[in-house]
Amino acid sequence: QVQLVESGGGLVQAGGSLRLSCAASGRIFRLNAMAWYRQAPGKQRELVATITSSYITNYADSVLGRFTISRNNVENTVYLQMNSLKPEDTAVYYCNYQPELAVWGQGTQVTVSS
Repeated sequence: QVQLVESGGGLVQAGGSLRLSCAASGRIFRLNAMAWYRQAPGKQRELVATITSSYITNYADSVLGRFTISRNNVENTVYLQMNSLKPEDTAVYYCNYQPELAVWGQGTQVTVSS
């Protein structure tokens, strides 16, 4: 059974940093690409960053140069290091496999104050 548990969100001032974690289970983690998504109030969920099983990364233009996705195949965990945060980064952040599954975790709230 697929399970995704996100953590690490919080309230931070603009320019600050946060590191999100996502513990994944139910699939052979190391063989799967993973991704971080976010959903701001009143907006559709958007793809933020992806990392393949070969550690190739890709980023949305809006976070390129500020966010870094990484993974630990021993701990079945994917991370999102977020630096130089902006108020427009405020959203609930989710992780999922890539391509995404229908199962989602509870997400973790990130709020960036100006």
